[in-house]
Amino acid sequence: MSSGTKHTMEELLRRKAKKITDPAGREVRILEDAEATALAHHCRSSLHAVYEKAMALGICPFRYLRNRDIVSIEEQLRLAKSRVVVIGAGGLGGHVVLLLARMGIGHLIVVDYDRFDETNLNRQALSTSASLGRSKSQTAVEAIGAINPGVEATPYEIKLDATNAFQILDGADAVVDALDNVPDRLLLEKATKKLGIPLVHGALAGFEGQVMTIFPEDPGLRYLYGKGGSRIDKSKSPESVMGVPTFTPALIATLQAMEVLKIILGRGRIFRNAMLYVDMETGRISEFSFENR
Repeated sequence: MSSGTKHTMEELLRRKAKKITDPAGREVRILEDAEATALAHHCRSSLHAVYEKAMALGICPFRYLRNRDIVSIEEQLRLAKSRVVVIGAGGLGGHVVLLLARMGIGHLIVVDYDRFDETNLNRQALSTSASLGRSKSQTAVEAIGAINPGVEATPYEIKLDATNAFQILDGADAVVDALDNVPDRLLLEKATKKLGIPLVHGALAGFEGQVMTIFPEDPGLRYLYGKGGSRIDKSKSPESVMGVPTFTPALIATLQAMEVLKIILGRGRIFRNAMLYVDMETGRISEFSFENR
């Protein structure tokens, strides 16, 4: 975009912004989606770029108005400039990408080689009768666009492995582990450590789940799985034995999305060198610290 176009966008943003009174009675300058979309078309730009420029001018995209009291406009802009990779778009990953899209993460990369089948309908947020047989990663990207067209989204319909991990993950501010087996998680952790990227781990079975955030210098998953190098029989995995009801992935994914938010904004207490364990049936939430081990 030329400097002249940039100037025009700034002028148009100031002109198109509206002053409204928010629910707490405060005056706010906002930009509605329809105006932002028209401006993106006029300036031959992306909606993502329009949102970024608006927030840099202190104009709040109307869709983020209810974020303002807990996430400042400066923090919302930081989210818009961020890049998050979600590995897996099933039970956990499907919920995570929808939450992060609504929150305004700037660029979401979704990696999943699988396709939806009927057994996914009980719990996976992106699984519908219409999506059966469709690519999970591509469906995720379409859902992101429908929820928040100001988010840039990239699908990878492949299985993450040692040959492609670095290319896919490079440049991310955070990576979300929404996988379903230990060997793949360990491979993902190894790649994020080498690239210096925080990893948000999540796992579940039945009404139980766990979350832990791993920074590159942390021992990480060995606290939970040891070396875990051998691939186990999936029929004997906790998910297969205990099942995966709908409530558990929704809760664990929410906790993972919150960890991503804390990482990017540099605020709050991150579950680092500690695992948050949830048993929804008993109502028990426990934290296990590994710092002194």
